[in-house]
Amino acid sequence: MMQRWIGPLIVGVVLAIAAYFVTLSRSPQTLMSAAVSRMERLGGINTFGHMPLATDKSRAVVRPSPDLAYSACPFDLSKGPLAISVVPVPANYWSLSVFQANTDVAFVRNNIEGRGQPMQVVVAQEGQATPAGAAVVRVKGGRGVALIRILVDDPARFPAIDAARRGSSCKAIAAG
Repeated sequence: MMQRWIGPLIVGVVLAIAAYFVTLSRSPQTLMSAAVSRMERLGGINTFGHMPLATDKSRAVVRPSPDLAYSACPFDLSKGPLAISVVPVPANYWSLSVFQANTDVAFVRNNIEGRGQPMQVVVAQEGQATPAGAAVVRVKGGRGVALIRILVDDPARFPAIDAARRGSSCKAIAAG
């Protein structure tokens, strides 16, 4: 009687293991694709969308912090590299992070490391030509998100921070 169940049991275990590994390997890309789509509604692809301060209802960024202002640029590199320019803002802390298609962080720099100076980077896939002399961030996969996070330690300062952050840009460029 037991031998009749051995074959189906082995097949079931093999299928369960295969499903587990497929889920593990595809989850990051699926999650990033959903995040890119959600953030794309804020301002479009290859452009920054600026979110208001987070509330308990905010979910454009997963588990947003209420003391951070977020600006997100969902990007698509299928037509070429992306130029990101971040202007300094009147806050004690701000940062730029670039997340690639599998959710890995490809680049992070904050205002302290950058000595409060503007940041310019070019995001490109391997093999894409970039402008000479540019600080290049190479990513795997053609889609991802660039995220600016700004500490808002006093909500009264948010209007000035918001106005300043809108000077940052994210746009597709022609490589040269």
